[in-house]
Amino acid sequence: MKRGSRAIAQAKLERFPNPTPRRDYLISITLPEFTCLCPLSGYPDFAVIRLRYVPDKWCVELKSLKLYINSFRDKSGFHEAVTNQILEDLVKLLKPRWLEVAGDFNPRGNVKTVVRAWHGSRPAEIEPERPENAKSCLTTDEHR
Repeated sequence: MKRGSRAIAQAKLERFPNPTPRRDYLISITLPEFTCLCPLSGYPDFAVIRLRYVPDKWCVELKSLKLYINSFRDKSGFHEAVTNQILEDLVKLLKPRWLEVAGDFNPRGNVKTVVRAWHGSRPAEIEPERPENAKSCLTTDEHR
């Protein structure tokens, strides 16, 4: 087994103490190369996974997160299941004040799926995430 495959097979999420626990702040992480297998066909599904969280006592260590995310590449799972599994594993590890996971899956068979799952109440200061390709709507006044 090659070194990278071995590291992925042994992947375990790790954390480190939040260096500024007295303050609320937002951590955003984008993982653009997520893959898992469709549980019905076995074909690969590709997605961008976006994490946003307000830490409490712990932050996620990024290399361990990368390896954990890569461990899904040979696992079967519906989009909804893998997105919620990532959320559950991170909540268990970090116990954050708030955490959101968005799985933005590439279209397959003319169907695009975005799954959002969250833990806790989103702080009012944090705007809801907008999909990167969302078009802004013009109000009636802007048409004039």
